[in-house]
Amino acid sequence: MSSSVGGGGGGGAALAGGDVAGLLDKAKELDQLRKEQDDVASEINKIHKKIISSPEMVDKSVDAMMARLRGFYVQARELSESEISASSALVGLLDGLLQSGVSAAPRKKIEISEQKKKRMKSDTDTTRFSSASMRSQLDQAANLKGEQVAARVKSDDEKDEWFVVKVIHFDKETKEFEVLDEEPGDDEESAQKFERKYKLPMSYIIPFPKKGDPSSAQDFGQGRQVLAVYPGTTALYRATVASHRKRKSDDYNLLFDDDEEDGNLPERAVPFYRVVALPEGHRQ
Repeated sequence: MSSSVGGGGGGGAALAGGDVAGLLDKAKELDQLRKEQDDVASEINKIHKKIISSPEMVDKSVDAMMARLRGFYVQARELSESEISASSALVGLLDGLLQSGVSAAPRKKIEISEQKKKRMKSDTDTTRFSSASMRSQLDQAANLKGEQVAARVKSDDEKDEWFVVKVIHFDKETKEFEVLDEEPGDDEESAQKFERKYKLPMSYIIPFPKKGDPSSAQDFGQGRQVLAVYPGTTALYRATVASHRKRKSDDYNLLFDDDEEDGNLPERAVPFYRVVALPEGHRQ
């Protein structure tokens, strides 16, 4: 490329022509990726509507539907990563065109700002499958302000720690929640036994079902593993549903892992609005 730029006007024009052709090809690729994202988003929305309209599905149907839904989300993530790659390539091509003097007036070199880099990184923490769908997710996240949610506030190689926290703020640019832990553990020093704040990505937050709307809650059948608030605490642990419920508003009877009493796991009653799906790869 340096030899072409260093040549006469004809060499520069040839370079520009080649880069413009590459730019158009990459733009077509980006457009195709976005169309595929819209198709995936449409399939995901169909499954969401089916789940909402048929909440009393048997476990086998739920498992099959969730597996299919997960496949679409994986595909959405892959398309998103491909879109980022194509967009970065377009930025590189435009940089080359601007540096080769295609523009008649001097222009500042196009660069990816630190803020954009943060957004691109945070996309790996959220499933980004279409602009319209992402806007909806961001709006829903912003509407959680003041609500209690389940949050993964600590994580290491051995275990994840989930607690009930209150959402203070959601930043749509960085896709980060600011949350408040209103009841820190008793083992903290007295000077620290007050409110603690955390900044967490979207993937670390799980909204609870609405207390006054049982229909908004996912129905977990007997034998399903879930993440639930242990009675009398603000901590969430992995548990297994011990029995079927008659109504969606009924409490769950749960068997918490590592909760043995006299060699047995006692059943603990937990309100439906304090039980959520077990995150994939949860470590306890």
